[in-house]
Amino acid sequence: MRNWLFGVAIWTAAAGIAGAQPAHDPTWPCIQRKQPHLSLGQVWTGPQPDDATAAIARDPEVRRLAAYLEQRRVPMEDAEARITEFAEDADNQHLTALMSAVFHQIEPERSALIDGIARYGTSQQDLAKRIEARRAKMEELEAAASPDFDAIDAEEEALDWDERIFTDRRQSLTYVCETPIILEQRAFALGRAIASHLK
Repeated sequence: MRNWLFGVAIWTAAAGIAGAQPAHDPTWPCIQRKQPHLSLGQVWTGPQPDDATAAIARDPEVRRLAAYLEQRRVPMEDAEARITEFAEDADNQHLTALMSAVFHQIEPERSALIDGIARYGTSQQDLAKRIEARRAKMEELEAAASPDFDAIDAEEEALDWDERIFTDRRQSLTYVCETPIILEQRAFALGRAIASHLK
């Protein structure tokens, strides 16, 4: 009975994973809509970068500051203080370059995370299928005229292990799915902070 109930729970969860998103991307396990890439315009209201701005964004000092600002462990108050300090001697082009550098720090990280989540979703679906197959195998072994109890014990141990992994992964899914949103919010907050110093 325990295995049957767990099998139902797994397939309900798997159906929810697939049903949360359009049918063309059944691997996406999050309730949040999948958005593989951000554009600078989504998080920045200032001037669009040009070639000269791009050159400034590659300056080591600007890149170091961008790498500092994008770190989620850095409180926004500290990030805003560093932006204010930078803005004292910066014109609009340099401010735009800083935002461009920040965006090009965050976007690849976020895109890689999205790809990882998709792989995570596929792995969970595969694991759900394996658990269901193990449950069916156990029922077959138990129904045999001369049950092989060693084989049954081995299959049950493997089933318990797979169920534990599946449950642990499902419990961590909320945090995993929220991380791209956190990065997007960070990019938006930094864009707003930098734009506030535009002349």
